[in-house]
Amino acid sequence: MRILVCEDDYMLLKTIEFKLTRDGYTVITAKDGKEASELLRSEKFNLIITDLLMPFMNGQELIFLIRSELKLDTPIIVLSKIGLEETVLKAFDLGADDYVVKPFSPLELGIRVKKLLRNQQ
Repeated sequence: MRILVCEDDYMLLKTIEFKLTRDGYTVITAKDGKEASELLRSEKFNLIITDLLMPFMNGQELIFLIRSELKLDTPIIVLSKIGLEETVLKAFDLGADDYVVKPFSPLELGIRVKKLLRNQQ
């Protein structure tokens, strides 16, 4: 199972990569939305995890690209410091499948990833 993780916080990106790799997934990382969009145009992923606040292309723009332009139904988990109801609902309206507010437990993220991937099969 291939997972794309898009996060501009290097330490958090490495933490997520370490956890998901230990769980047996192949993890590809992107440091911003632009890099993620290039990867999404050329590679296939089973799950996408994205931050909302990133340079060049934010998470909402990335979700819109995935759902509206690329027409992908790949599950998306949003990670964000923003827990405002309006922001969460907007992410779901755009096509996110799950929303996790930072800080979060890597164990909890692993469980959410496993659940979404199980539902995909």
